Amino acid sequence: MKEIGGIANPMSSPSGGVGIGAAEGGGESAGFMESLKQAIGQVNDAQLQAGRAVDALMTGESQDIHRAMVALQQADISFQLMMQIRNKLIAAYEEIQRMQV
Repeated sequence: MKEIGGIANPMSSPSGGVGIGAAEGGGESAGFMESLKQAIGQVNDAQLQAGRAVDALMTGESQDIHRAMVALQQADISFQLMMQIRNKLIAAYEEIQRMQV
């Protein structure tokens, strides 16, 4: 999958597989958690970069409103993506909880 705005597909692990739980082995599960942490870190970085761009505009350090607006939009879209992934993970967890054994 092609990267959008520096955010890679957070659901794929570096090893090529997606680990679901500890029952599959520590390596796969750790890969999924690391991918998730990395994606959240990238969203946080985008938010911080947008904040710095706005601060630079407000203090007069920068006159480039277009870069600030692009940074704000990238931060907004990456945050929305993160929230949708969170919603999908919660829905999947709730579906697993409803399964009868």
